[in-house]
Amino acid sequence: MPDITWEEPFCGEGSACFRIGTDADGNGFITVAGEEHRYLTDSREALRALILDIKAGKADHLL
Repeated sequence: MPDITWEEPFCGEGSACFRIGTDADGNGFITVAGEEHRYLTDSREALRALILDIKAGKADHLL
């Protein structure tokens, strides 16, 4: 398992809490809080693009 530095959980109202992390090799990680042993991983650049797209409303149709 990589050495991941996790941020504090981000929790929405009445929903699951998510955590974002990074490692020394330039990878980004996202998981459900409490499930840190199960995560999605990609490059930090891909994680950054995902977050920026979500903030820009490109995933609003999923709500």
